[in-house]
Amino acid sequence: MYPRTERTTANRNRDRIDYQRATAHAILDEAYHCVLAFTVDGEPRALPTLHVRVDDTLYLHGSTGSRPLLAARTDDGLPVCLTVTMLDGLVYARSQFHHSANYRSVVAHGVAHLVTDETEKRAAMTALVEKLGRGRAADSRPPSRKELAETAVLALPLREVSVKARLGGVNEEPEDHPLPHWAGVVPLRLTPGIPVPDSGVTAPVPDYLRPTYSPWLTATPMRGEHVILEPLDLPHVDGLHAATGDPEVWQHLGNPMPRSRDDAAAIVIEALRAAHRGERVPWVQRCAVTGQVVGSTSYYEVDETRRTVAIGYTFLGRPWWRTGINTEAKLLLLTRAFEELGAVRVVWHTDIRNDRSQRAIERLGAQREGVLRMHRQRPDGSWRDTVVYSMTADEWSTAQVTLRERLHQGVSTAA
Repeated sequence: MYPRTERTTANRNRDRIDYQRATAHAILDEAYHCVLAFTVDGEPRALPTLHVRVDDTLYLHGSTGSRPLLAARTDDGLPVCLTVTMLDGLVYARSQFHHSANYRSVVAHGVAHLVTDETEKRAAMTALVEKLGRGRAADSRPPSRKELAETAVLALPLREVSVKARLGGVNEEPEDHPLPHWAGVVPLRLTPGIPVPDSGVTAPVPDYLRPTYSPWLTATPMRGEHVILEPLDLPHVDGLHAATGDPEVWQHLGNPMPRSRDDAAAIVIEALRAAHRGERVPWVQRCAVTGQVVGSTSYYEVDETRRTVAIGYTFLGRPWWRTGINTEAKLLLLTRAFEELGAVRVVWHTDIRNDRSQRAIERLGAQREGVLRMHRQRPDGSWRDTVVYSMTADEWSTAQVTLRERLHQGVSTAA
């Protein structure tokens, strides 16, 4: 526990103050940025910056030419006040006076010093990079001696620290309760979006930047003799656009044929956004022989509770039809669904006009269940009837034998 001092003792709302080290450390570790307040030449300054905690020292990143870091060069150091705030919710009351916010905050007072030891400085910068993504330090180039010299690091020992937080619901006057106004809490949270690669990046998004989902919503890489399935990513756009530039590929799909790279990118981004929402699990298909990107496929309508999943959003470049690639992709997806995830039912949906797709699904061993009338709109605006097929867990043992025999014999069951 941090000691209570005159500067860390609250004048009001004392029930919200905490001095537990573990609580303060958790907030500092969760937050990515802080505000550093100090005075220079008698003038107040407050600068936002990145920080990282290593044990009981907080390290702050900056430029060697910045005012606070210049002031921290002296033996006396730089007296500072550092704050971190995590906003957790907006509190709406019936009365305007009692509107508030739920939050967790840390205030640290102390004297910051410039880090001059190169080993400590490198360790602090590595820790900061690791905070952005565990494993990132090994997945990026370390700073050169010139870059290290141009970067300044402040060290603030955590000695005088307090935590303040507001949790819970609305606090207001009892006489306001009958008022006909909505009251309650709107939760807030910081959530990462879809990683956007820089121009020219061909490396896939690293695992530490991907959301953590259940296995049902995770695009686990899979490999067979004909096809490799790997998580769909933006660097696959060029390969998909080049491989699927044939109108027949898109004839019965939910998207019109992409006419440009931007159109193809929009399709991939749509899939990634659905994956980010937990609505799809998209893979890219590569030829196992050449490594070339040839198509894409997905899980969707994933219901872990009822142990069901659908396979679809599949498109494959025409040169690879009847090569065994799509057949083996379905085998890999079905094996994962039934044997790894424990699914009891796998579903397919296809346009009633798409006879080729219906025959291919039937050759997989799936059973036709019926037709959903006016189920979806086609790209041209017309309404399509959708044929529904399914395979259940008790049918899988027979179906997989048939699929493996067809692949062994070089017979394609799905175009």
